[in-house]
Formats: sequence, C-alpha cells, structure tokens
Amino acid sequence: MKNILTLFIVLISINAIAQDGPFIRKKKEQIKSLKVAFITNELSLTSDESAKFWPLYNAYEDRQQEIRKQKLRGYLDRTDSESFDKLSDKEASNLLTQMESSEEELHQAKKKFIASLKGVISPLKILKLKKAEEDFNRKLLQQYRSRRLGK
Repeated sequence: MKNILTLFIVLISINAIAQDGPFIRKKKEQIKSLKVAFITNELSLTSDESAKFWPLYNAYEDRQQEIRKQKLRGYLDRTDSESFDKLSDKEASNLLTQMESSEEELHQAKKKFIASLKGVISPLKILKLKKAEEDFNRKLLQQYRSRRLGK
C-alpha cells in the first residue's frame, strides 16, 4: 500500500510540474501551508526547533522534487502504453537502471536529511515526522477521493 501511495504521489507531482499553471501553483502553496501546520503541530516543534527544522526540511523537499523531476520523469515519459510495449530488452534494462539510480539518489537524500535532523530535533520527533508525513498524505488522498466521488 505504501508503495502504491508513493507512486501515486510521484505521478501527481510529475503531472503537477508539467502543468504548473497559476491554479496548480496556488493549490500547491495551499497544500504546503497545510502540511507545514500539520507537521509543526504533530511534532510539537518549539520556535527554536522550527527555525532550524524548516530550512532543512524545505531543502530536502526541494531535493526530492528535483530528483523526481529530472530523473523519474525522464523514464516515465518513455513508458506510455504504446511505446512501452515496443521497448527492447536493452531499452527496458536501461530504464530499470535509471529507476534504480533515482531510487538510490532519493534514499541517499533521505539518509542525509535524517542525519542533519539529529542535531535539531530528538530521535522521537524524527520518527514522528515520518508518521506525520504519512498521515498528512493519507488525509490528502482521502480528501481527493471524497471530492472525486462527490462530483
């Protein structure tokens, strides 16, 4: 389920990047504001912790976005249903290598981020951050689904 949710978020992020008009930018800013408030509340960050935490978190988020935009989008664009069936084994192998490289880069960015947080917030709050991000994404997805079904 987590992998499906992650893939869904990646695909939505890539789609949003591709269609980054004023409406999308406004929605992204609203979501980011809600996420900041949610995480701050869930972690019970002090003002000192917030001042140190958010620059690190924002840099990490930007790095993730950059990796997804540059790396993941490159091979997802080439895997639409028509061209996907026409891939040779060599092309498919190259795409897998790119996927693995991107995933490794994301993993390394996460490790670096966690290491940088250890001097800013407690290990318990770092664990709570992971849970808060998952909870926020779950709530966001639930709202999206309820709006889609309500229409």
